[in-house]
Order: sequence, then structure tokens, then C-alpha cells
Amino acid sequence: MTLGSGGSSVVVPRNFRLLEELERGEKGIGDGTVSYGMDDGDDIYMRSWTGTIIGPHNTVHEGRIYQLKLFCDKDYPEKPPSVRFHSRINMTCVNHETGLVDPKKFGLIANWQREYTIEDILTQLKKEMAAPHNRKLVQPPEGTYF
Repeated sequence: MTLGSGGSSVVVPRNFRLLEELERGEKGIGDGTVSYGMDDGDDIYMRSWTGTIIGPHNTVHEGRIYQLKLFCDKDYPEKPPSVRFHSRINMTCVNHETGLVDPKKFGLIANWQREYTIEDILTQLKKEMAAPHNRKLVQPPEGTYF
């Protein structure tokens, strides 16, 4: 996030940005089908996050609860976090052996911009679940993990 007018801008420091994201994540997002928070409240660097997505209606993902791990390195938000599904899922942008979201196959990360957030990633992954190429893919048994 940058602030300013007349061509000047102020870059919000990483930890302030992550504190804003944490506050938003704790309040809940939209219809409640996407949420996120920190793994360890004592981590002063705010690196490790857990996200949850409830699968979208009218897809093979409907009603399933997917857990994800996001890791915000020291370069975040200049560079995207690494994103890995903890719950097994069959999607075209997810490595079937590790659960890692492939940046080359997931547009939001491939075209990362500093303004994007953890919420944007989770919301876009939920939309990707409902995309024609993912909505009917056979899924692993519910409750299995990488």
C-alpha cells in the first residue's frame, strides 16, 4: 500500500501491512467461506499463516474445508508468499505431491503486485476451484493431508 498525493508516495512498512491484514483476517471476510490468521502469535516477524477455504457451491469442492499454509518471507509484500495446501486437493495450479500452489499456473502469484494480500490469494483460489477446468475434477478423500 502506498499513500500520498501529487506524485509522492509512502510505502507502508512490512509489519504494519501484515498487522492490517491480520486485523482484517480476524474480523472475517465476506460470507465467511474464506478466513486466515497467524500460526504463532509470538512470531514478531509475522511469517507463518494459516488460511481456510470452504469449497464453493455447485462444484466437487462444495462443503469441503481446505486448510492452507502461507509463508510471508522478509520480502513480502514486494514478493508473494509461498502458498501450500495442507488438505489434499486436485486443482490444475496445485502440485499433486506437495500441495504447493505453482506460481506459474496461478495468475495472481505469477503477476504479483505489492497491493495484493493474503485475502486476495485465498479469494482467488476459491474462484479457481469454481473455474470450469477445476470444478468437476475428482478429489482425494476428504480429511487427507499432504
